[in-house]
Amino acid sequence: MKNLTKWLSAMRLRTLPLSISGIIVAACLAKYNGVFDSVILVFAILTTLSYQILSNLANDYGDGVKGTDNDQRIGPVRALQSGAITHQDMYKAIRLNVIICVVLTLILLYVSFKAEYLWLALLFFVLAGISIYAAIKYTVGNNAYGYKGKGDIFVFVFFGLVSVLGCYVLFAKQIDFIVVLPAVAIGLLSTAVLNLNNMRDIVSDVTANKITLAVKLGAEKAKKYHYFLIITAIVLSVLFGVIYYKSPLNLIYFVAYIPLGLHLKKVRSVTNPKDFDPELKKLALTTVLLSLLLGIGHLL
Repeated sequence: MKNLTKWLSAMRLRTLPLSISGIIVAACLAKYNGVFDSVILVFAILTTLSYQILSNLANDYGDGVKGTDNDQRIGPVRALQSGAITHQDMYKAIRLNVIICVVLTLILLYVSFKAEYLWLALLFFVLAGISIYAAIKYTVGNNAYGYKGKGDIFVFVFFGLVSVLGCYVLFAKQIDFIVVLPAVAIGLLSTAVLNLNNMRDIVSDVTANKITLAVKLGAEKAKKYHYFLIITAIVLSVLFGVIYYKSPLNLIYFVAYIPLGLHLKKVRSVTNPKDFDPELKKLALTTVLLSLLLGIGHLL
């Protein structure tokens, strides 16, 4: 049980709901357009979770090897940092997780495209390879892009555009304009989660020479960037509701704006980076809530 607990901790289970936000939206919009398939949904979720777990393990390994996860860091103690998992065992787990990702991806592509959409299947397989590479290279290696202020771009692309647009194509075999605004909004909110994490860790990241966008901007500008991400996501989601409005029930996701507003108010008042940490879970779960209500609301 102790061995299982340490691996579950390394997988960072609290990050997993955020990773499927885009899947939720894509599935609901696919249902609305009459192209939903429950089998595709199941394997899309499993595949996405495997990629997120891979990213979490690789992040633990990369930051652990580089010494970025140290006593100065404010967030939860990581597996390598605490010594709960060795470098060798973590490396083996990453390799095993890559195999799991590939297997699940192949199954997902088969149930989605079979032999009828071979070119789409090949395109998605290449995209899967890029996703695996991106998940690992965020912190692993000498040229880790997470150490060069590029993490925000990749989170926006993979958690927003790839997650929503890509999953929708698995259902519909085409891209429809209806998914664009939600994809961008979810991508912006997911990027805000990363930025919040980076604002919390500015001091320790500077010491470890991890140059995130928050480090480049500085504490005050990073806050303004955070406001921009969330407010823009709200504006785009409102625009989505206006364009596709049919009944008041479509707009039930406006409820999620309440915790988002409270979050922005809290971020504005923060002076101690430690106070950012509780907001991470709140923002991630609010993003999931927005995704769920936006998707369900569109079906009502």
